[in-house]
Amino acid sequence: MSTPMKLGAVIITMGNRPDELRALLDSVAKQDGDRIEVVVVGNGAPVPDVPAGVRTIELPENLGIPGGRNVGIEAFGPSGADVDALLFLDDDGLLPLTDTAELCRLAFERDPKLGIISFRIADPDTGVTQRRHVPRLRAADPMRSSRVTTFLGGANAVRTQVLAEVGGLPGDFFYAHEETDLAWRALDAGWLIDYRADMVLNHPTTAPSRHAVYHRMVARNRVWLARRNLPAPLVPVYLGVWLLLTLLRKPSGPALKAWFGGFREGWTKPCGPRRPMKWRTVWRLTRLGRPPVI
Repeated sequence: MSTPMKLGAVIITMGNRPDELRALLDSVAKQDGDRIEVVVVGNGAPVPDVPAGVRTIELPENLGIPGGRNVGIEAFGPSGADVDALLFLDDDGLLPLTDTAELCRLAFERDPKLGIISFRIADPDTGVTQRRHVPRLRAADPMRSSRVTTFLGGANAVRTQVLAEVGGLPGDFFYAHEETDLAWRALDAGWLIDYRADMVLNHPTTAPSRHAVYHRMVARNRVWLARRNLPAPLVPVYLGVWLLLTLLRKPSGPALKAWFGGFREGWTKPCGPRRPMKWRTVWRLTRLGRPPVI
């Protein structure tokens, strides 16, 4: 009998949701199977009291979501090598079912090329999954599991071999689109990504625009995402489509001003190393229902 996959969990916190964090940690501890080692990263903030056995790291400054998660990854050794896979969970989420970790182990063990699993996010009171939390264009049925081209940042599991092969999250992004950047690199390296409706993270329904930096970061990082990962002919197509979609959504004047400021910043600021995906990866994304032009 093979040894069960060893799982770890990375949770970043700003220290302002101690009750929710404690409930999440309790739900991780209740998972079936072997114990999951947990690291909580205080992202420029003290970590609230946590149960015994939970490791904590307090960063002197806020490194953003990808930067904080990268610190958590390295707490498990280079690229998380001390474990086979890592769960990344929002600190105000909760695992309502006790078999989620075992389902992750089973999925990874059954498919050696499965690199990332995206969980279904559901409101704890209504059970509703927001359309934006289904990582595919055909998102009308959140209860349908499928192969996808990206994943949800605060409700997922990543095989650490993927991180060792393609690198971690793009720290300079700070917030927004860091998951798609990692997903595209993983897919280009031959890994697969699954959305699993039966693996649930409860999370209160929120609007992403609640973050003050939302519009600027979304636009800037969209440009960086294209500049870093797309073949040159697709860069203007991808960004042109998203410019049109943004205008069709009719954002407020201040929001549109912030968006265009971020869009300009994306072209004028360094975006990190450029590693354009192979054309066969473009075709693969297209066959999966999400060509990298939208």
